[in-house]
Amino acid sequence: MFRRFARLGAADAGVVLPGRYVDDDATRAADRVRNEAALVSHALRLADRIGGVLDDGATPLVLGGDCSILLGVGVALARRGRTGLVHVDGHTDFRHPGNSDDCASVAGEDLAAAVGLHRPTLTDLDGLSPYFAPSRTVHVGHRDDDDEADETRRVLGLVLSARQAMAMRPADAASAIRSVAGSAGYWLQLDVDVLDPAVMPAVDSPDPGGFPIDDLAALLSELAPGAVGASVTVFDPDLDPDGRYARVIADLLVGAFERLGAGA
Repeated sequence: MFRRFARLGAADAGVVLPGRYVDDDATRAADRVRNEAALVSHALRLADRIGGVLDDGATPLVLGGDCSILLGVGVALARRGRTGLVHVDGHTDFRHPGNSDDCASVAGEDLAAAVGLHRPTLTDLDGLSPYFAPSRTVHVGHRDDDDEADETRRVLGLVLSARQAMAMRPADAASAIRSVAGSAGYWLQLDVDVLDPAVMPAVDSPDPGGFPIDDLAALLSELAPGAVGASVTVFDPDLDPDGRYARVIADLLVGAFERLGAGA
């Protein structure tokens, strides 16, 4: 995939290594998430790296990792002024201490944290909470049985389930999304579990009812030019022993993100 993006003019900005994962369930305080210190350290270092890419006038494409990388993205953008967020994910990722007693994994809580609804140790890094204004945040792609969908609709500027989004023409869905996230630029966060597991089973939480490849590619192609950057998360290579699904993702991203940032 890197070689294909390089042919489009992309340059490698390097790797921001996460801290070593430690099973701290038996020792961490009740008001802390798993591996919190390492997660926060990584978020701040990732924010510095993204900020440097933006300072150079380039459009960052960040490959994760799980969805907790949205914290680092949010800090980087909030340091520069507020930016809209388009969160494309098979789940709302809106669990937070206000609606659950079981908050420990930021990968399922990242959207709530990004709009300021988690603990301050995650939501207020550098004193920048919220990283994204809820009114300029759009979520697309959850399934109809998502536990936090109703709250997400009450809080965010626009929420479309996978079923709702697929019922729209891609250009119409993108127009509705841009009207909320802003025409001056937004961050595009893609969790590949928004795809149906029939075409992308190499994720940790596959859920039926997701996008076919072509439908998602069409929507992302409409959204990519207006993005100031993008992040892609949750592909699990351990679930792809022969690399076939990595090739599916590479084809999707190179095609859909060919004009990433071109109109931002």
